[in-house]
Amino acid sequence: MLGKPNWAGLSPRISHSAMTAFTAVWFFIANLLVLPAGAKGGEVRKHWVGSWAASQQLVEPNNALAPGDLRDATLRQIVHLSLGGNEIRLRLSNRFGNAPLHIRAAHVAKPQSASSAKILADSDKALRFSRIAEVTIPSHADYLSDPVSFAVDPLSDVTITLRIDTAPAEETGHPGSRTTSYLVHGDSVSALDLPGAKSVDHWYFIAGIDVVSEPAAGSIAVLGDSITDGRGATTNGNDRWTDDLAKRLQGSPRTRSLGVLNQGIGGNRLLIDGLGPNALSRFDHDVIAQAGTRYLVVLEGINDIGMLARGEKVSQAAHDSLVQRMIGAYEQIVARAHTAGIKVVGATIMPFVGSDYYRPGPASEADRQAVNGWIRTPGHFDAVIDFDKITRDPQHPERLLAAYDSGDHLHPSPTGYAAMAEAVPLWLFACGDPAP
Repeated sequence: MLGKPNWAGLSPRISHSAMTAFTAVWFFIANLLVLPAGAKGGEVRKHWVGSWAASQQLVEPNNALAPGDLRDATLRQIVHLSLGGNEIRLRLSNRFGNAPLHIRAAHVAKPQSASSAKILADSDKALRFSRIAEVTIPSHADYLSDPVSFAVDPLSDVTITLRIDTAPAEETGHPGSRTTSYLVHGDSVSALDLPGAKSVDHWYFIAGIDVVSEPAAGSIAVLGDSITDGRGATTNGNDRWTDDLAKRLQGSPRTRSLGVLNQGIGGNRLLIDGLGPNALSRFDHDVIAQAGTRYLVVLEGINDIGMLARGEKVSQAAHDSLVQRMIGAYEQIVARAHTAGIKVVGATIMPFVGSDYYRPGPASEADRQAVNGWIRTPGHFDAVIDFDKITRDPQHPERLLAAYDSGDHLHPSPTGYAAMAEAVPLWLFACGDPAP
C-alpha cells in the first residue's frame, strides 16, 4: 500500500500551491491503485439478493436417504424462486455433516414442470466453485457457487442437479420441502429425464439461490415453524403462505423488487431444539447471513406453548416462566436484527384449540394470549401482522376458522395460507420505514 508522501526533503523553493497540486495528484493515483479486496479494475460490485432459501437441519432417520442411495448418485431437486434475475448463484450445505461432502458436479436447468424430473432442452448449465467443476464442502460448512449467467423469471422454478460420489452419514437438508426430488445411480447430471428415478418429498444439501438485482432490491426472511414451512399445503403446488405473499409482492410496482425467503422448519421452537435447531441458534445462518435481507417476519412460538404441557399438566409458575422466556427470545431476535439494519415484523400466534397433537387447555391458551398481547404492544416489534385475528373463528376465537383449517386444527389449508398472505399489509415493505 502506498504511504503518505514525505515532503521533508523537498526544496523550500517549491511553492505551497505546487505542493498542494502534487498532493492531490498523488492521492488520485493512490486511489486508482488501491481497490477494494477482491475487486478488479472497473468492476462494479454486484448486489446479490436471496430469491429462494430453505432452513437446514440434521435430517432425522425416517426422512433420510439410505446410505447406499447417495453413493455414485445423481440427485435432482426443484425449487420455486420469488425474485428474478439474469445471474444466479447456488448455496450448498453440509452444515450438519461430520465429514466432508464431495460434489462431483452441480448443474441448474429449467424444469418442464414443478412435478417432473424432466428439464427443458438447452437450459442446462454447469456450475463452478472457485472456477472448478467439483467441490468438497467441509463438515459443518456452507458453500457458494461461482456466479453463472442464467436468466430466471420471478415466481419461476429452477432444477438443481447434484452428482454425488459419497456423502456424510449425517445428512443435511430440509425434510419439509413440499416438493418432489429424484434420485438415480450413475452420472445423469445433464440428462433431460431420469426414468425410473426414486422419488422423495424432501430436499438435501441445497440451502439457497441468490440473484443479481438492482441496488434497491432486498429480501424478506420469514423465521417460522411448520405453519411457515407449509404443513397442509399441496406437494409441488407452491401454495405456502410465503409463496402467496411473493405473488402479491410481484403484483405491485412498489414491492416487486423484494424476494421472500421461507425459513420455516416443522416442529421448530424459539427456545429448545426439536426437528431442527431452535430459532435463536439458527438466526445468524437463516436471517443475518442471507443475501440482501432487509426485513424479517417472525412467526414462532406455537410449538413452545404446545409442548410445555403436552405430556402432563405443569404449574402456573412453569407457564409464567415460559411466557417470559419466549418474550426474551423475541427481544433477542429484534436486537440482533436491528444491529444488522433489518426491520422486524412480529406475527401473532394463531389459535390451535382442538389440536389432537397438543390438546391445549385453558392454561396454554392463556399463554398464547399473553404472548400475543406482548407482540401487539407498540414498541416491541417495528410492525405487527395479526395472523391470530385473521385466521380465528369469530365465534370461537381459540380455534381456527373452519374454512382455513387443514383438518388438524393446527395448520391452515391452502385456502387459509392464501388468506394469511392476502392480509399482510404490503405497505410494511413498500418504503424505508414501516408506517400505516
